[in-house]
Amino acid sequence: MTLAGRLQEGEVLHLRADVRHARRGVLRHAFRYRADFVLLAPETMRPPALLAHNRFGLMGFRDADHGGVRGTGRGAPWAWEQFAAAGMARRPGMVLGLLAQPRFLGHWFNPVSFWMVLEEDRLIAVIAEVNNTFGQRHSYLCHAPAFAPIAADTPLRAAKVFHVSPFQDVRGAYHFGFALHPDRIAIRIRQIDGANGLEAAMSGRFSPLGNRAILRAALARPGGSLRVLALIYWQALRLKLKGAGYRRLPPAPEQEISR
Repeated sequence: MTLAGRLQEGEVLHLRADVRHARRGVLRHAFRYRADFVLLAPETMRPPALLAHNRFGLMGFRDADHGGVRGTGRGAPWAWEQFAAAGMARRPGMVLGLLAQPRFLGHWFNPVSFWMVLEEDRLIAVIAEVNNTFGQRHSYLCHAPAFAPIAADTPLRAAKVFHVSPFQDVRGAYHFGFALHPDRIAIRIRQIDGANGLEAAMSGRFSPLGNRAILRAALARPGGSLRVLALIYWQALRLKLKGAGYRRLPPAPEQEISR
């Protein structure tokens, strides 16, 4: 069965992602860690018992965590609206998937999540939903001309307009890369600002998410998104000790999404 077909049937997939960050420029810094993501179709998913939907649980997913204003998101309807506003015609067989870190014991934080329109095993369009640690959110829409399928070498670019790290300017551009296969995914985001910037990547294989997989993930990487947030603060401290300059928090962009 195709990846879109699996999601349409309600299957929830687990991605134990290898996440890497590397800062470019005079002050270099790099780190790597593992994180647990889920790939699900919010409109059709049939989650296992230990993945709570809109309620408290060991791991969980809440519709309001994604799609629009942070904390009061509208989920899948918001994402479909953004794709339609950009000119994408919705065809039978298209499935809207969300790749995101689940809640852990009620705690939520996603540095970046991805709304993905799938057609069989092809990736048609993506919304990268970015959250910073200051309570703000902005999203970037990625698609090829005429919404042709996105391949690993498809050029996807967006101007950086959102404050993510207090040690980087809101300047330059993002270059996105998505390599989607039936059993795995690799995502690369390069932020280029002259000689400075950042390279971030995540990759891993999909596997069915069952209760045993949830328990194994909870034991192997306790804390889930809370652990990821702690790692972010730890790397921020390391950067500060290296002499990185602090930038004040600017207002978030007025628009929810960059197209």
